[in-house]
Amino acid sequence: MGETKKKKRKKKLDPIDTTMSLGDHLEELRARLILAIIGLVIGTIISLCFGTKIIKFIEYPYTSLTPEKLIVIGVADSFIAYMKISLIAGLILSSPWVFYQLWMFVAAGLYPNERRYVRVTVPFSVSLFVAGALFFLFVVAPISLRFFLTFGDLIGVKTSWTLQKYVSFMTMLMLVFGIGFQTPIAIFILTRTGLVSIAALRRSRKYVFLGAFVVAAVATPPDVISQITLAVPLYALFELGIVLSYMSARKKKAKTSE
Repeated sequence: MGETKKKKRKKKLDPIDTTMSLGDHLEELRARLILAIIGLVIGTIISLCFGTKIIKFIEYPYTSLTPEKLIVIGVADSFIAYMKISLIAGLILSSPWVFYQLWMFVAAGLYPNERRYVRVTVPFSVSLFVAGALFFLFVVAPISLRFFLTFGDLIGVKTSWTLQKYVSFMTMLMLVFGIGFQTPIAIFILTRTGLVSIAALRRSRKYVFLGAFVVAAVATPPDVISQITLAVPLYALFELGIVLSYMSARKKKAKTSE
């Protein structure tokens, strides 16, 4: 009787039974994308109601450096900037729901014993995304903007930034930093699911260091300040991912030895 129950339990966790066909994966992706988009739409609608306050919040790094106001040149520039700000704010507001749907799609293709790692990482993933966006807004943006303003004064030109260009610059880099801060989570999942070993990650340090600057050069405007302020945290987050994976592996090994 006991052996029969064990066989049933083993059969239930059999990796063959957990595999999904290509059609199942596509259907799962479609369902998760629809749910994520619904959450994003709701977050954007809420953000539209507070768009003016959000713009003032985004403008803070600029207004703290100069009394000059951002200008609008095109007829629809102010409306476009308002909508863009609301969309990005909606993404940040709905990020817990959006990231949950994305990670659940990833979990659908994993074995049952691997899915629990994905579920655990969802809140950390959201926190890191928001932390990355805020890190750029309050730490990196003031440094970059001060550099650009100082450089304009150095060459003797009057700096007049448009609202739309400023919003595009800020929102793009907020997203870049938010996504970049997902590095430790990605590394943790890769190591816990056995796709990459900690030893292999350690051996690839020099390539990751170079790659961080390449990614920063592609993802940021062509100035050294923005590139360094993204590349250095990216590499630091890579090292943090290795540390977390190592600590988790040690903890698991200690439990096994007991």
